[in-house]
Amino acid sequence: MKDIDINKYNYNLPQERIAKYPLEKRDASKLLVYNKGAIEDHVFSELPELLPEQTSVYFNNTKVLYARLPFQKITGAQIEIFCLEPHKPADYALNLTTRNSCQWKCLVGNLKKWKSGPLKLIGHEEIGLEAHLVTKTTEHVVVAFTWTADYSFAHILEIAGNVPIPPYLNRAAEEQDKYTYQTTYSKIDGSVAAPTAGLHFTPAVFQKLAQQNIPIHELTLHVSAGTFRPVDHDNVRRHEMHEEYIHVDRETIESLYNNKQSVLAVGTTTVRTLESLYWIGVQINHHFPESEQFFDVEQWEPYERIAEITIDEALEAILKYMTRLKLDYITGNTRIIIVPGYKHHVVDLLLTNFHQPRSTLLLLLASFVGDNWQKMYDHALENNYRFLSYGDSCLIKL
Repeated sequence: MKDIDINKYNYNLPQERIAKYPLEKRDASKLLVYNKGAIEDHVFSELPELLPEQTSVYFNNTKVLYARLPFQKITGAQIEIFCLEPHKPADYALNLTTRNSCQWKCLVGNLKKWKSGPLKLIGHEEIGLEAHLVTKTTEHVVVAFTWTADYSFAHILEIAGNVPIPPYLNRAAEEQDKYTYQTTYSKIDGSVAAPTAGLHFTPAVFQKLAQQNIPIHELTLHVSAGTFRPVDHDNVRRHEMHEEYIHVDRETIESLYNNKQSVLAVGTTTVRTLESLYWIGVQINHHFPESEQFFDVEQWEPYERIAEITIDEALEAILKYMTRLKLDYITGNTRIIIVPGYKHHVVDLLLTNFHQPRSTLLLLLASFVGDNWQKMYDHALENNYRFLSYGDSCLIKL
């Protein structure tokens, strides 16, 4: 299962098919419906009527940070810092609520011009924000931020940061991206990329879901910049999956444990979170922690560890652990990679956008539909679907 040739998950995506801007009405986007091999064309606003009876919907409620900050040296050289994930404090909530100082793992544009010395924020001088170089690695730079204003770091990003729109849009972020590159239900600060399947939802769609008594539930996965990393090696075995933070509360876990309905995951990030939950349950069942634990799901764990328990048994193990330690939620990091041949333990239906060639997101789609991903994408290209983050979406019904 690890020996997968990524070249089989390649296709020609013309630049003009990449949506550089979203539609004015989110739910007016196209929706391709794949149902047991058959393909139909719909509009996203029809989604609630297209769902099978007895479906529960799960959303990733993460919120995109305005994570790109413009700085300059005393000499005037401009340097952009892209905040990737918190370093000190490492906890997202703690870091974003700090005042006066914090550290982040970052990507730095024009890094060769920053040997030492502080950088000053361009604009918003009243904040008094400076950046200090701490350490460099091959993957990122650790930057210490200090500031004089009585603001949280989250508030500084809100005021002074730019939206980290995807690099393949080949344009600068615009003011409207602060709204359009954010789901209408985003709540928890932490992502540097949007969970794009959720961008199509509007209050009208949520109202239809409510009218049809379709339950909705939330979880959190903070999307990292690694989501855009292509698989550079021919063999997927050699690809190093990015790590992402997850947070799932008791209500959501209980909804899954008591669930007799089909589970629809909105987006690949929701799939990765829900499936990671199963493997966390396997870990707990194998070795019950005596104290609160930050869980890690490794990239190839689902393929190297025997899935010896059912999903209900896995969720029951998590709930017993939470009850014993009086926890309202569990947290962890996941590097799970979901590829063709993976056995889905939690998710029954998938809503997702159209993904880049040679990407782990396309591999995840193929884990649901096999080689029919090519049939779906050929249909979308032939019928003027819009691709990638601001593009259209598809609903997978199996």
